[in-house]
Amino acid sequence: MNTITNFWNYFQQNNFVFLLLNEIPKNELKNHFDKLIEILHQYNKDLDLIIKNKINGAELIITANGNPYLFKEVELLVHHAPAIERWKIIAFLQPETNLTKYENGTDKPLEYYGIILRISEMYFIPLENPHKPTDLGIKVLLKNYIVHKDNPRLREAIYTYIEHLIGEKAFANNIAFIALGQFQFGEIYLIKLYKLNNFLNSTNSRNLKY
Repeated sequence: MNTITNFWNYFQQNNFVFLLLNEIPKNELKNHFDKLIEILHQYNKDLDLIIKNKINGAELIITANGNPYLFKEVELLVHHAPAIERWKIIAFLQPETNLTKYENGTDKPLEYYGIILRISEMYFIPLENPHKPTDLGIKVLLKNYIVHKDNPRLREAIYTYIEHLIGEKAFANNIAFIALGQFQFGEIYLIKLYKLNNFLNSTNSRNLKY
């Protein structure tokens, strides 16, 4: 419990630094971030955090990086979070709710170790495992898969984008496997990737009825 207390004490005492990201010198900000991560890793070395600044405050997200074996560690840490003015403490990456930019095709390209992709240009096909009918997989189709297919970071990039799109728990609990492939014009039964969360929710609802 001491490591939990240490983490929240440090964050509470220095929260204004993370709240005013754009007004703090970069060197000072880096020192505080490094210290915060160091104290977090004293609690669990595999957890991570994300800070999102909003107009009227900020969010601190504690993430297990999609590892379901660490979910209880995240929940315990967030359970002991103090109430801090203008801060929202969140367990796990949450599903993205504003999909308008993907629907309109106005989303900005995402870059991950030199891999540049746009979610609005990505599709998926549901896959089934005949040996485990309850396992749902997907095949993600990219317009530039041929360009990136030999990049060892490609799968990691796709996993990261999907996790941010549908939320950490859905990514870990509802998708059993992911395949990658090249998008081909004229293919049928393709679903836009940004609709994945709706697809998973409808699939889970149907399964609950049987």
